[in-house]
Amino acid sequence: MSDWMPDPETVPEATPPPAAPSYDTAPPAPLGVVRTPTGHAGVDARLERLADADHLPADGHTEVYEDVHRGLRDELTALDARPAPAPTPAHDNRS
Repeated sequence: MSDWMPDPETVPEATPPPAAPSYDTAPPAPLGVVRTPTGHAGVDARLERLADADHLPADGHTEVYEDVHRGLRDELTALDARPAPAPTPAHDNRS
């Protein structure tokens, strides 16, 4: 076995290992999506509810989206519902 040692001036310095990636989540931030009013008060109210997701972490968005979806479905169903027929007037048979 030899007692040979490398010359310290020719050995490159060891580089430190890379820093571990950070998995900290960013705070909630508005996406800046513009919601254009539709003119239908019920639909517009449901769409405004989407703004609530802007202040929640991502795992809270699902509840808001499901609530909005349910509300929009109800609004559309109400548009399909036919109003009850108007009562027919009684016939006046005066002679």
